[in-house]
Amino acid sequence: MKFRTLGNTGKQLSAIGLGCMGMSFAYGPTDEQESIKTLHHALDSGVNFWDTADMYANGENEKLIAKVLVPNRDKIFIATKFGFRFKDGKAGHSGAPGTYFDGSPEWIRKAVDFSLQRLNIDEIDLYYAHRVDPNIPVEETVGAMADLVKAGKVKYLGLSEASAESIRKANKIHPITALQSEYSLLTRDVEQQILPTVRELGITLVPYSPLARGLFSNINEAQNFGDEDFRKSLPRYQEEYLENNRNLAKEINEFAASKGVKGTQLALAWVLNQGDDIIPIPGTKRIPYLEENMAATDIELSPSDLETIDAILKKYPNVGERYSEGSMKLVNN
Repeated sequence: MKFRTLGNTGKQLSAIGLGCMGMSFAYGPTDEQESIKTLHHALDSGVNFWDTADMYANGENEKLIAKVLVPNRDKIFIATKFGFRFKDGKAGHSGAPGTYFDGSPEWIRKAVDFSLQRLNIDEIDLYYAHRVDPNIPVEETVGAMADLVKAGKVKYLGLSEASAESIRKANKIHPITALQSEYSLLTRDVEQQILPTVRELGITLVPYSPLARGLFSNINEAQNFGDEDFRKSLPRYQEEYLENNRNLAKEINEFAASKGVKGTQLALAWVLNQGDDIIPIPGTKRIPYLEENMAATDIELSPSDLETIDAILKKYPNVGERYSEGSMKLVNN
């Protein structure tokens, strides 16, 4: 496994992390034993950067990870997130009617203790605000997070889906080590203002969904997603954009095949190619996909390859929004 440096910490993390959400939540049926095997395989393979959140299956994902994390604490850099809450106690995605965001200092102080209990550890390596609360100044949220560092409950602070302005405000209160935002071939908003800002401030970008939620491998199976599958709510999998995205995926996959790799691997290699200060966290709950993702770190893309990819993307611009309307309201605040 190749490694990259986290922000200004000097900490060496695997060049790709492991997004653990799907092991408990959002992407169809789950299998705890298979997930635990995947976690152990990640550990044995040098993937030492694991990502979860308190909202994933209402804390169950943190409990699942703890089974492997606790006996291997010194080998794993664990990141979790706070902020999303559920009105009826039933876990849902970020745009669901019963889901709301709470970035208040009062909730932060409770949320961190809940996460520490579920993870069964004394200190969280990287603690993110899952979004920026539009009703609370980001300085207040980060001020409360900074208190957790002083208390020894958290080592480093992060934000997720924050605007360039919010990142700057937050970083004045306490150094922000990482920004987690969606970044992939199909989602490139961060390139305009956010990526230049984090680079100026020495903050690592941690792209989630760097494989565009597996669109290059699963777009033709979209009609088979179960009711519990979060992707059913995403515009990119709905009729208005489906034909565009099927054609886009077909061409990306054909180009990837010409290089002897899969479309998902090409997509991940593209993200990795955007800079050594970027550590993507592709999610999976199965060992074969984890191995495919790890192999993407060895794919080299030439300037000609990048031009070909851009040309394909320009042919199919009607990809649709990455989230439903409700979820988009909490992005880039």
